[in-house]
Parts: sequence; structure tokens; C-alpha cells
Amino acid sequence: MTNSVPMTTRGFEMLKAELNQLKYHDRQRIVRDIEEAREHGDLSENAEYDEAKNAQGLLEARIRDIEQKLAGARVIDTSTLSGDKVVFGATVTMENIDSGAEVIYRIVGADEADAKRGLLSIESPVAQALIGKHVGDLARVRTPGGLREFEVTEVKF
Repeated sequence: MTNSVPMTTRGFEMLKAELNQLKYHDRQRIVRDIEEAREHGDLSENAEYDEAKNAQGLLEARIRDIEQKLAGARVIDTSTLSGDKVVFGATVTMENIDSGAEVIYRIVGADEADAKRGLLSIESPVAQALIGKHVGDLARVRTPGGLREFEVTEVKF
């Protein structure tokens, strides 16, 4: 992976914790599951063994994925940011032009995103439409339901 992966300090620490869990706890559990399944006899017809080996493959793939993300991480300490322009790490308050509804999102890394908690991935169409905007600017976002317009009403860090 040659591209840097933007993430907040919190996101970086969350990935490190997940990697630790996978490598030093889950990996050992799967090894035990494989050993136990081997004791049940013929491996060619052993569903428990197949399941444990599949779980091992998925676990190792996730470990590699996290290691690549951490190696390419561009950690952004959002506590040092300020200004009135929407950038990675900003919390943006905006108003839906059509409905008048207010929405608040914080723009974070992809692994931290959780729209229900107001954490929006930097890779999402909404975040991409917001980047570089200032208070009073309109952001136009093409959604499955059509074109939506939002006015940026506040930017904070």
C-alpha cells in the first residue's frame, strides 16, 4: 500500500488495539480450535477443522490489512486544528436546504466511520463534497435519492 491512510489519533489507537487482540488472543484461540478439530479424526470430512482453517485465513487477512493501514497511516492530531474551513477531523454542522433539518458530522478515517454516531468517512461522497467549504457555502451531494444540497452553518474542531 503506497497511499497514506488518514486517521485520527483515536482511530490509530483503535486499530492498534484491534491488531493486538487479533494477534495475541484470537490467533491463539483459532490455533487451539484447529488442534482440537484435528483430534476428531479424518480431516477430509471434518467440518470443524474446515471451519477453523477458514477462520484462520480470515483472521490472517484482517491482520495484514490492519498492519498495512498502520504502516501507511497519516495520523492527524485533530486537537491542533483550527479555522473555518472543512478539513479532515472537523465537526461540521449543516442544514439540508430542502427539509431544513440540521445534521452534524465529524469527518474521520474510513475505519472510524459510523454514520449513526455522526462519524463520517473522509472517503464518503458527503465528506468529499464538504472538504474545503466554509460557513455559508453550499455542498451538493449526489445520493441514491437524488441531488441534495446542504449549507455549512458551523465548522469546529
